[in-house]
Amino acid sequence: MNENLRHALIRARIQPLDVATHLAVDPKTVSRWLGGRVPHPRHRLAVADLLHVDEDDLWPEAMRQRRGLSTEIKAVYPHRWAVPADTWRTFFESANKEIGILVYSGLFLAEDAGLLRILAERAQTGVRVRILLGDPDSPHVAARGVEEGIGGDVMAARVRNALTLYRPLRGVKGVEIRLHRTVLYNSIYRADDELLVNLHAYGTRAPEAPVIYLTHSQADSSATTYLDSFERVWMGAEAPVQKA
Repeated sequence: MNENLRHALIRARIQPLDVATHLAVDPKTVSRWLGGRVPHPRHRLAVADLLHVDEDDLWPEAMRQRRGLSTEIKAVYPHRWAVPADTWRTFFESANKEIGILVYSGLFLAEDAGLLRILAERAQTGVRVRILLGDPDSPHVAARGVEEGIGGDVMAARVRNALTLYRPLRGVKGVEIRLHRTVLYNSIYRADDELLVNLHAYGTRAPEAPVIYLTHSQADSSATTYLDSFERVWMGAEAPVQKA
């Protein structure tokens, strides 16, 4: 029972039904809040404004947690190369519904025959596998190569090499490969509700940049931001042209 919320309603002479009407939510949702469930941040703020109290007074535990390290962060690696090879394999092997890869080339994955086998095996069990690579003819791919100090032609060649190495997966049911022409601020790797996000930094090659390991545990989270970003890139991407 959230006694803080109950007493605030009494002092304000506002009924739970009034809160539900004001926030356009189901009255049962307000009842669950009174029972102890913590609302999403936007609802916490709206209720506090309605009752003319501080959000801290209504949900002190949630506020303390928000000010600390998010519980959705499982690990932080200082560099992508610092992520153990076993972690990558276990990460993708754990997927039961969805695998997503959003990169420019992701050549380190394409060169790992064991990982390619895992992707194929997961797809054969019904897991949806989506791979997004940068279009080698995109100016953004070239720009990233220049930023990393390897040159635009080299980055484009890395993408083409990755496409060649991923070729055996194209015939596997459940595997989809598309090319995107977007600016990537992060490389994203998904296994169901878990994410490995490789942050991009100007002048720093992706293997040297940090990786954050996230778990998507609630609707309003950092993981949601990256999942939504993946979907937006996917919608604008196209399948590679098959050469005769």
